[in-house]
Amino acid sequence: MIYPIVPIFLTTVLKTSVPILGLIEGIAEATAAVGKYLFGTLSDYFQRRKIFVTLGYSFGAVSKILIGLAQSWPLVLFARFIDRTGKGLRTAPRDSILFENTTNFNRGFIFGFHRSLDSLGAVFGPILGLMLLYFLKENMRLVFFLAFIPSVFALILLIIAVKEKSWIKTDEERHFVKINFRSINPHLKLFLLVSFIFALGNSSDAFLILRAKNLGLTTILVTLTYVLYNISQAVFATPAGKLADKIGAKKVFALGLFIFSAVYFSFGIIKNPIFIWFIFPIYGIYIAFTDGVSKAYLSEFIDKKESGSYFGLHQTLIAVGAFLASAIGGILWNKINPSATFYYGSLMAALALLIFLFSHRFQSKSLLEINK
Repeated sequence: MIYPIVPIFLTTVLKTSVPILGLIEGIAEATAAVGKYLFGTLSDYFQRRKIFVTLGYSFGAVSKILIGLAQSWPLVLFARFIDRTGKGLRTAPRDSILFENTTNFNRGFIFGFHRSLDSLGAVFGPILGLMLLYFLKENMRLVFFLAFIPSVFALILLIIAVKEKSWIKTDEERHFVKINFRSINPHLKLFLLVSFIFALGNSSDAFLILRAKNLGLTTILVTLTYVLYNISQAVFATPAGKLADKIGAKKVFALGLFIFSAVYFSFGIIKNPIFIWFIFPIYGIYIAFTDGVSKAYLSEFIDKKESGSYFGLHQTLIAVGAFLASAIGGILWNKINPSATFYYGSLMAALALLIFLFSHRFQSKSLLEINK
């Protein structure tokens, strides 16, 4: 309901500058970065996932109230800090719960289906937000307060219905997972590097929303384009996951990087707002081809009992990259022009794709020589 409204609320109601918006998003992502690995590792140690997921979504619910109360950007920053702390709490343990219910033949489908349902919520949420903005005469604060209600329902459903597995029978079995970069699978090591490089150019989606606004779309129309983006995710995420199960997750992920690079370049070069209506749905296809698929690919190289640590590490690397990307994006937007932010993101995605493709070719040749 509120994600596409927050950057507009900051820049129009609270009169916050774009560099400050970039700073807020950067700090928010850095906060999530710290939490994802930490809480993922703790969930492995205790072999308890659900408590972390529950607390994480609780923090997200409270943050909506805080944004609605904000009279200046520092309180929004604090609210985003609370929200992203919740993101850090829940992300890796949630992915572990999903992973623990997969097989070698349906990982892509399970993670893709989760992505589809997540995106479906992001379709109906903004539509509901639009309706509320219309009937409440664009009272954004009240929309933030009302967004608290579905958060509570989600928490109740989570507490009552979601079950989890435990792999530990005695306290003596507890241990912290130690990740040794020298000994982990070379393909996994490469994937972590590629994910980080890509994240360095993947700035907050707030910049996409502001770009649409910058090109002349109204708040209502900007929100509708964001709805199209999420419809695209919801439609394509499950098929993308099935495709990953069929032809391999790395091929589908590589295609997602290519789509992102092309989309970001398009966001930089366009002058007519009509193209926004085409580019946002294509951007949704990128998410469908990378989000759940990346988790399916990562899970090929890890053990379920240690999955929280590795999912957390992967997400932390992405979050650190996103922090830097948002900070750099804000500077480029302010010091050069809005297009520079997107050209930079396109370049980093292309670089990540090239490394991913050519390194895999080199590794394949090396393994072939060893086998011979």
